[in-house]
Amino acid sequence: MKKKLLAVAGVSACALGLGLGVPAMASASAAAVSYEATLNPIAANKVTGNGTAWVTLNGNSAEIKLQVNGLLEGAPHAQHIHVDALGQCPGDAQAKDHNGQRSINVADGVPLYGAIGTSLTTEGDTSPAAALNVAAFPSNGSYTYTRTIDLDPNVVANLQKGTAVLVVHGIDYNGNGTYDGVLGASELDPSLPAEATDPALCGAFKPMQMAGVPAGSADTGGGATASGMSSTEVAAGTAAVVAIAGAGLVAYRRRRPAQD
Repeated sequence: MKKKLLAVAGVSACALGLGLGVPAMASASAAAVSYEATLNPIAANKVTGNGTAWVTLNGNSAEIKLQVNGLLEGAPHAQHIHVDALGQCPGDAQAKDHNGQRSINVADGVPLYGAIGTSLTTEGDTSPAAALNVAAFPSNGSYTYTRTIDLDPNVVANLQKGTAVLVVHGIDYNGNGTYDGVLGASELDPSLPAEATDPALCGAFKPMQMAGVPAGSADTGGGATASGMSSTEVAAGTAAVVAIAGAGLVAYRRRRPAQD
Protein backbone atom coordinates (compact mmCIF):
# COMPACT_ATOMS: atom_id res chain seq x y z
CA MET A 1 0.00 0.00 0.00
CA LYS A 2 1.25 3.38 -0.96
CA LYS A 3 1.38 5.96 1.83
CA LYS A 4 0.42 9.55 1.22
CA LEU A 5 2.01 12.30 3.29
CA LEU A 6 -0.13 15.34 3.95
CA ALA A 7 1.18 18.40 5.81
CA VAL A 8 -1.33 19.54 8.37
CA ALA A 9 -1.50 21.77 11.44
CA GLY A 10 -2.18 19.69 14.44
CA VAL A 11 -2.73 18.18 17.77
CA SER A 12 -3.62 14.52 18.38
CA ALA A 13 -6.06 12.89 15.95
CA CYS A 14 -9.55 12.00 17.14
CA ALA A 15 -11.48 9.62 14.90
CA LEU A 16 -15.24 9.49 15.41
CA GLY A 17 -17.47 6.49 14.80
CA LEU A 18 -20.59 6.05 12.71
CA GLY A 19 -23.79 7.28 14.34
CA LEU A 20 -27.18 5.91 13.37
CA GLY A 21 -30.59 7.53 13.47
CA VAL A 22 -31.40 11.11 14.45
CA PRO A 23 -28.90 12.35 17.07
CA ALA A 24 -29.98 12.90 20.64
CA MET A 25 -29.34 16.26 22.26
CA ALA A 26 -30.14 17.54 25.73
CA SER A 27 -33.51 19.23 26.04
CA ALA A 28 -33.28 22.95 25.56
CA SER A 29 -34.38 25.26 28.31
CA ALA A 30 -37.19 27.72 27.77
CA ALA A 31 -34.63 30.34 26.76
CA ALA A 32 -32.83 28.10 24.26
CA VAL A 33 -33.30 28.31 20.50
CA SER A 34 -32.47 25.46 18.11
CA TYR A 35 -31.19 25.72 14.54
CA GLU A 36 -30.85 23.03 11.89
CA ALA A 37 -28.87 22.79 8.66
CA THR A 38 -29.38 20.14 6.00
CA LEU A 39 -25.94 19.35 4.62
CA ASN A 40 -26.10 18.81 0.87
CA PRO A 41 -23.21 17.58 -1.28
CA ILE A 42 -21.25 20.01 -3.46
CA ALA A 43 -22.06 18.27 -6.74
CA ALA A 44 -19.39 20.10 -8.73
CA ASN A 45 -16.81 18.46 -6.44
CA LYS A 46 -18.21 14.99 -7.19
CA VAL A 47 -19.43 14.49 -3.64
CA THR A 48 -22.38 12.18 -2.94
CA GLY A 49 -22.49 12.33 0.86
CA ASN A 50 -24.99 14.11 3.08
CA GLY A 51 -25.62 15.14 6.64
CA THR A 52 -27.46 17.28 9.16
CA ALA A 53 -26.23 19.79 11.73
CA TRP A 54 -28.02 21.07 14.82
CA VAL A 55 -27.21 23.92 17.19
CA THR A 56 -29.09 24.50 20.44
CA LEU A 57 -28.20 27.99 21.61
CA ASN A 58 -28.64 29.34 25.13
CA GLY A 59 -26.99 32.74 25.30
CA ASN A 60 -23.53 32.19 23.83
CA SER A 61 -23.41 28.55 24.90
CA ALA A 62 -24.06 26.21 21.99
CA GLU A 63 -24.64 22.46 22.00
CA ILE A 64 -23.63 21.37 18.51
CA LYS A 65 -24.29 18.05 16.82
CA LEU A 66 -23.46 16.85 13.32
CA GLN A 67 -24.30 13.63 11.57
CA VAL A 68 -22.28 13.13 8.39
CA ASN A 69 -22.37 10.27 5.90
CA GLY A 70 -20.63 9.20 2.72
CA LEU A 71 -17.37 11.16 2.66
CA LEU A 72 -13.82 9.89 2.05
CA GLU A 73 -12.90 7.31 4.68
CA GLY A 74 -9.70 7.61 6.69
CA ALA A 75 -9.12 11.25 5.82
CA PRO A 76 -9.61 14.37 7.98
CA HIS A 77 -12.72 16.44 7.36
CA ALA A 78 -12.41 20.01 8.63
CA GLN A 79 -15.78 21.50 9.57
CA HIS A 80 -16.63 25.13 10.27
CA ILE A 81 -19.46 27.58 10.80
CA HIS A 82 -19.04 30.31 8.18
CA VAL A 83 -20.49 33.79 8.71
CA ASP A 84 -20.85 37.36 7.44
CA ALA A 85 -22.02 36.76 3.89
CA LEU A 86 -25.30 35.74 2.20
CA GLY A 87 -25.96 32.59 4.22
CA GLN A 88 -25.96 30.43 1.08
CA CYS A 89 -24.08 27.45 -0.34
CA PRO A 90 -22.21 27.39 -3.66
CA GLY A 91 -23.61 25.57 -6.68
CA ASP A 92 -22.55 24.82 -10.23
CA ALA A 93 -22.53 28.54 -11.06
CA GLN A 94 -19.60 29.03 -8.67
CA ALA A 95 -17.49 26.23 -10.19
CA LYS A 96 -14.25 27.33 -11.85
CA ASP A 97 -11.31 25.73 -13.60
CA HIS A 98 -8.78 24.40 -11.09
CA ASN A 99 -5.80 22.55 -12.51
CA GLY A 100 -7.83 21.82 -15.64
CA GLN A 101 -10.82 20.46 -13.70
CA ARG A 102 -14.10 22.26 -13.04
CA SER A 103 -14.62 22.37 -9.28
CA ILE A 104 -15.32 24.64 -6.31
CA ASN A 105 -12.63 25.57 -3.81
CA VAL A 106 -13.05 27.38 -0.49
CA ALA A 107 -12.48 30.84 -1.95
CA ASP A 108 -15.09 30.24 -4.67
CA GLY A 109 -17.75 29.84 -1.97
CA VAL A 110 -16.70 32.72 0.29
CA PRO A 111 -18.98 35.34 -1.36
CA LEU A 112 -21.94 33.10 -0.47
CA TYR A 113 -21.07 31.50 2.88
CA GLY A 114 -18.48 33.94 4.20
CA ALA A 115 -15.43 33.65 6.42
CA ILE A 116 -14.87 31.07 9.14
CA GLY A 117 -16.46 32.04 12.45
CA THR A 118 -16.05 28.78 14.40
CA SER A 119 -13.89 25.70 13.87
CA LEU A 120 -15.76 22.58 15.00
CA THR A 121 -12.77 20.68 16.34
CA THR A 122 -13.08 17.60 18.51
CA GLU A 123 -11.02 19.22 21.27
CA GLY A 124 -9.15 22.41 22.07
CA ASP A 125 -9.33 25.66 20.13
CA THR A 126 -12.54 26.38 18.21
CA SER A 127 -11.54 29.77 16.87
CA PRO A 128 -10.84 30.53 13.18
CA ALA A 129 -7.14 30.07 13.99
CA ALA A 130 -7.82 26.31 14.32
CA ALA A 131 -9.34 26.10 10.83
CA LEU A 132 -6.54 23.92 9.44
CA ASN A 133 -5.77 21.97 12.61
CA VAL A 134 -6.76 18.93 10.59
CA ALA A 135 -5.71 16.36 13.20
CA ALA A 136 -8.40 17.76 15.52
CA PHE A 137 -11.25 17.09 13.06
CA PRO A 138 -13.12 13.82 12.40
CA SER A 139 -11.34 11.44 10.04
CA ASN A 140 -14.05 8.90 9.27
CA GLY A 141 -16.18 8.99 6.14
CA SER A 142 -19.33 8.75 8.26
CA TYR A 143 -19.47 10.07 11.81
CA THR A 144 -21.47 11.72 14.55
CA TYR A 145 -19.94 14.78 16.21
CA THR A 146 -21.13 16.47 19.39
CA ARG A 147 -19.59 19.25 21.43
CA THR A 148 -20.68 22.10 23.70
CA ILE A 149 -18.77 25.36 23.24
CA ASP A 150 -19.13 29.09 23.75
CA LEU A 151 -19.69 30.85 20.44
CA ASP A 152 -18.29 34.24 19.52
CA PRO A 153 -21.09 36.86 19.74
CA ASN A 154 -20.74 37.53 16.02
CA VAL A 155 -21.41 33.86 15.23
CA VAL A 156 -24.48 33.98 17.49
CA ALA A 157 -25.69 37.07 15.63
CA ASN A 158 -25.25 35.30 12.30
CA LEU A 159 -27.27 32.32 13.51
CA GLN A 160 -30.03 34.66 14.61
CA LYS A 161 -30.18 36.55 11.32
CA GLY A 162 -29.90 33.48 9.09
CA THR A 163 -26.41 33.99 7.68
CA ALA A 164 -24.56 31.14 9.44
CA VAL A 165 -23.56 28.23 7.20
CA LEU A 166 -22.05 24.85 8.10
CA VAL A 167 -19.36 23.62 5.69
CA VAL A 168 -17.62 20.22 5.88
CA HIS A 169 -14.42 19.98 3.83
CA GLY A 170 -12.41 17.23 2.16
CA ILE A 171 -13.29 15.60 -1.18
CA ASP A 172 -12.12 12.73 -3.40
CA TYR A 173 -12.64 14.37 -6.79
CA ASN A 174 -11.06 11.59 -8.84
CA GLY A 175 -12.30 8.72 -6.67
CA ASN A 176 -8.90 7.20 -5.96
CA GLY A 177 -9.35 6.96 -2.19
CA THR A 178 -6.92 9.66 -1.11
CA TYR A 179 -6.34 13.40 -1.10
CA ASP A 180 -4.01 14.09 -4.02
CA GLY A 181 -3.03 16.82 -6.47
CA VAL A 182 -5.70 16.29 -9.13
CA LEU A 183 -7.06 19.80 -8.43
CA GLY A 184 -3.67 21.31 -7.69
CA ALA A 185 -2.59 22.86 -4.41
CA SER A 186 -4.99 24.31 -1.86
CA GLU A 187 -5.43 28.05 -2.08
CA LEU A 188 -5.38 28.08 1.74
CA ASP A 189 -1.88 26.61 1.90
CA PRO A 190 0.14 25.43 -1.10
CA SER A 191 1.58 22.52 0.90
CA LEU A 192 -1.89 20.96 1.05
CA PRO A 193 -3.73 19.37 -1.87
CA ALA A 194 -6.91 21.22 -2.80
CA GLU A 195 -8.93 18.03 -2.26
CA ALA A 196 -8.11 18.24 1.48
CA THR A 197 -9.70 21.68 1.90
CA ASP A 198 -12.34 21.96 -0.83
CA PRO A 199 -15.96 22.00 0.42
CA ALA A 200 -17.76 18.65 0.47
CA LEU A 201 -21.05 19.35 2.29
CA CYS A 202 -22.82 22.64 2.94
CA GLY A 203 -26.01 23.81 4.64
CA ALA A 204 -27.44 27.07 5.95
CA PHE A 205 -28.77 27.12 9.50
CA LYS A 206 -32.49 27.81 9.91
CA PRO A 207 -34.55 28.06 13.13
CA MET A 208 -36.23 24.79 14.04
CA GLN A 209 -39.98 24.81 14.40
CA MET A 210 -39.82 23.01 17.76
CA ALA A 211 -38.05 23.31 21.09
CA GLY A 212 -34.76 21.46 21.07
CA VAL A 213 -33.41 18.74 18.82
CA PRO A 214 -35.35 15.47 18.34
CA ALA A 215 -34.17 12.56 20.47
CA GLY A 216 -32.72 9.52 18.75
CA SER A 217 -30.13 6.78 19.13
CA ALA A 218 -27.08 7.11 21.33
CA ASP A 219 -24.30 9.30 20.07
CA THR A 220 -21.14 7.50 18.99
CA GLY A 221 -18.95 10.56 18.66
CA GLY A 222 -16.71 12.12 21.27
CA GLY A 223 -18.35 14.84 23.32
CA ALA A 224 -16.50 17.75 24.91
CA THR A 225 -16.99 21.12 26.54
CA ALA A 226 -14.76 24.08 25.75
CA SER A 227 -14.80 27.80 25.23
CA GLY A 228 -14.63 29.34 21.79
CA MET A 229 -11.84 31.90 21.39
CA SER A 230 -11.25 35.20 19.60
CA SER A 231 -13.56 37.49 17.66
CA THR A 232 -14.55 37.09 14.01
CA GLU A 233 -13.66 39.96 11.73
CA VAL A 234 -16.85 41.15 10.02
CA ALA A 235 -15.10 42.42 6.89
CA ALA A 236 -13.71 38.99 6.12
CA GLY A 237 -14.04 37.50 2.63
CA THR A 238 -11.52 35.43 0.80
CA ALA A 239 -8.43 37.11 2.29
CA ALA A 240 -9.59 36.27 5.82
CA VAL A 241 -10.09 32.62 4.98
CA VAL A 242 -6.70 32.33 3.30
CA ALA A 243 -4.98 34.07 6.23
CA ILE A 244 -6.17 31.33 8.59
CA ALA A 245 -3.81 28.94 6.84
CA GLY A 246 -0.79 30.49 8.57
CA ALA A 247 -0.90 27.96 11.43
CA GLY A 248 2.16 25.77 12.01
CA LEU A 249 2.16 22.41 10.20
CA VAL A 250 2.95 18.84 11.20
CA ALA A 251 2.78 15.65 9.15
CA TYR A 252 0.40 12.74 9.34
CA ARG A 253 0.39 9.57 7.32
CA ARG A 254 -2.64 7.76 6.02
CA ARG A 255 -2.80 4.40 4.33
CA ARG A 256 -4.78 4.01 1.12
CA PRO A 257 -7.35 1.19 1.06
CA ALA A 258 -5.86 -2.27 0.58
CA GLN A 259 -7.55 -2.68 -2.81
CA ASP A 260 -5.42 0.18 -4.18
